[in-house]
Amino acid sequence: MRQILVSGVIGLFLSLIGTPLLIKLLARKGYGQFIRDDGPQNHHSKRGTPTMGGIAFILATLIAYVLTKLITGSQPSFSGVLVLFLFAGMGVVGFLDDYIKIVKQRSLGLRAKAKMAGQLIVGVGFAILSLNFADARNLTPASTKLSFTQDFGWSIGPVIFVLWALFMILAMSNGVNLTDGLDGLATGACVMVFGAYTFIGIWEHQESCANPLSAGPGCYEVRDPLDLAVVSAALMGACFGFLWWNTSPAKIFMGDTGSLALGGALAGLAICSRTQLLLAVLGGLFVLITMSVVIQVGSFRLTGKRVFKMAPLQHHFELKGWSEVLVVVRFWIIQGMCAIVGVGIFYAGWAAAS
Repeated sequence: MRQILVSGVIGLFLSLIGTPLLIKLLARKGYGQFIRDDGPQNHHSKRGTPTMGGIAFILATLIAYVLTKLITGSQPSFSGVLVLFLFAGMGVVGFLDDYIKIVKQRSLGLRAKAKMAGQLIVGVGFAILSLNFADARNLTPASTKLSFTQDFGWSIGPVIFVLWALFMILAMSNGVNLTDGLDGLATGACVMVFGAYTFIGIWEHQESCANPLSAGPGCYEVRDPLDLAVVSAALMGACFGFLWWNTSPAKIFMGDTGSLALGGALAGLAICSRTQLLLAVLGGLFVLITMSVVIQVGSFRLTGKRVFKMAPLQHHFELKGWSEVLVVVRFWIIQGMCAIVGVGIFYAGWAAAS
């Protein structure tokens, strides 16, 4: 368990001191945020704020994981490394998108096909690799079964699994990306979900089927649950440190570099911890905000009318007169309740099976 504490503290420290250094570097190079003209008018004051801040917590997380292994003398796991591969790989795609926005002052960044191609390469690579590297119990980082609090039902086969994993990765990456519209909103929400996954990893480790003391009807067949908790703690700490500088008024934005990376990490943790469908509850705020966009677009195309003043949902409440801080805090409360309910469902699943 010492690994979890060490990774969280190192991730927090590196992000807390590394982010202001990145802010100075980005400001010196003039890498500022491009603001859309059709958004809330009060957002125009944010034009020029350094973006691509995701670099800070991506590096902090990766370094925290490596240092944790060196300090504690423990071995990295395939599950942990694969989640970090997905996290960093999606971050690279987001970085290219941000860089083009800044250099060419083009609000759309990468062309849609190029951006999708990058996400597909990283996502498919993760999905295929996660079905390999079996351990002594013949467990691979991922399973071809669907999962909620544990695997259930029959195998869906490797091809459908890859498609399903890709859907989860794209859905969560875009969900975090849509949520990242107000200072600190996405960062704070991710801290809560990573905190939940730290608990889930610890619990799955304690109640592992590999442990003779806990082997029973409710035990977990997960390849590397403790290392997934280590990764989650590093992510939580790194996001927490970044939040100090990202909260209102933000000194830096995470950009697509950060939002795509965080969404990938969430999907990777869900897949490797066998809690795929539970992620929709644990990350309920991301689902809610994504659905607001789907509803808005669907309604306009079908009826020519808009359901919300503006989508994503957080901007609807801004246009209704809520202050940015009020929206962020209330949405954090919603996400906090989602994380608590999700962890409660996870525990109830164990209790019922045991």
